[in-house]
Amino acid sequence: MIRRGLFLAAPIAAVIFAAAPLVAAEPVEQIATGAFDVKAAPEGAADAPIGTYKLDKVYHGDLDAIGTGKMLTVDTATKASAAYVAIERVTGTLAGRKGGFALDHVGTMARGTPTLHIAIVPDSGTDALTGITGTLDIRIEKDGKHFYTLRYKIPG
Repeated sequence: MIRRGLFLAAPIAAVIFAAAPLVAAEPVEQIATGAFDVKAAPEGAADAPIGTYKLDKVYHGDLDAIGTGKMLTVDTATKASAAYVAIERVTGTLAGRKGGFALDHVGTMARGTPTLHIAIVPDSGTDALTGITGTLDIRIEKDGKHFYTLRYKIPG
């Protein structure tokens, strides 16, 4: 009698587990930190107060990469008030994964108080960084050295 019950229970359990949908786990946020070097070269004659620049960056640390981009800036008549937007393509290695992604920069300075938002452009990840999402924070120290904190998620 017991043997017959076990044989009946096994097919029922298989049907229950087969019918349950598989749910992909949400990627865990990771943090990459390090320093970076940046060169911003003006392009053409400035159309005051608007300027355009070519960006060249080298990222060190958890992100070992090269960044290239374009930046558009505007100054105002008020000292320490300005804004910039930029698009940057980053290619290299992030935590052992080779690939690239694009960054979207939006920065404002209001009488010396900065607001900065840098985000990974959706669906811009390539190779082992396909699907990457996240944001990048920048810190500039008094001696002019630049540091980054990249908060990101990669599916799979």
